[in-house]
Formats: sequence, structure tokens, C-alpha cells
Amino acid sequence: MYISQLEHIRRYVGISEEEALIITGKLKTKSIKKKDLLLTPGKVCRANYFVSTGLLRLYFINRKDLEQITHFGLEGWWLSDYDSLDTQKPSRFYLQALEDTEVVIWDIETQAQLAKEIPQLETYFRIILQRAYAASQRRIEFLHNNTDEERYRNFNALFPAFVQRVPQYMLASYLGFTPQFLSKIRGKKVKD
Repeated sequence: MYISQLEHIRRYVGISEEEALIITGKLKTKSIKKKDLLLTPGKVCRANYFVSTGLLRLYFINRKDLEQITHFGLEGWWLSDYDSLDTQKPSRFYLQALEDTEVVIWDIETQAQLAKEIPQLETYFRIILQRAYAASQRRIEFLHNNTDEERYRNFNALFPAFVQRVPQYMLASYLGFTPQFLSKIRGKKVKD
């Protein structure tokens, strides 16, 4: 599935054809091969990425030397290290393609320039960030208020196609348990 940047913007704010041409004239797209990295720890994040096709993940290596996935980015989702992007300090995260992926790159200078030229983009980004923050709040509540099995079953019910696209160990990392536990839950589902 391909989701265009303009289609996504128009879901939230109105823009004219002239404004659409200004936006498309200033943005860049990038194709990323599966397993390639857009960001590594120690590098400053300089862009916000809109996923047109494919799948990204944002993760860090925890003190047990394990990957801890904090976010995924599917078609029509945004992903970045917002802390590094905002502060321009080195990131602590990896941003990696899990499939061949195409992103639209909104570097911080271009985003600021376009927001001045097209004020509705400020509203668009406010809505996007509010929705992302609300999703993070729900995820934190979800992690602390549900059992491991409830987290998996609810997530699977909400995002069944997504669960099929992500390797089991990555889904377990995101949901906060081990791949072995996820195998046990899936095995139990088959027996039920």
C-alpha cells in the first residue's frame, strides 16, 4: 500500500494545489533497503520521516544488551527520534527499515520554512504530534495495566495485518516480553 504525503496532509488540513506544488517541490523521498539504518546512536537526527510504503522501527540497546523497540512506523505514520530532532543532540536510538521502505524526508529547516509559507502545516503537525503523544500515553497505560497475554491479544485484535509483518522477536520486544513467552501465547491460541 502506498500513502502519499499530500493525501495524508489533506486528511487533516486543507491545502490548495499551489500549496501542494510548493510542498512537493521542497521535499525529498528516499528508498531504504530492508535492514538499512536511517539513524544510529551518536548521530544527530536531522529529519522527520513519513512512511509512504514499508515499515520502520525505532529501537535502542538496553543495559542487558537486548534490542528494545519503542515505536514502529507503517504506511501513513511518522517516525523520528523527536528528542534528538528537537535538541539537536546525539541520538540514543537506531531507526531501521524492516522492509524495503520509501520515506518522505522533512528535514528541520525545510519543515520550518514550509510552515512559514503554509500556516496550515503548523496545524497539521500539531495534530500529528498530539495523536502520536496520545498513542504513547495509551501504550504506557497498556504496558502497565494489562498482563502480557492481554497485551498480545489486544494488539493482535487491533493490528492483525501488522502482527503478520513483524518478526516475532520484534513484536515481543515492543510488547515488553520475551519471544519465548510470545511463542507460548501463540501456541495456546492454537490449542484453544
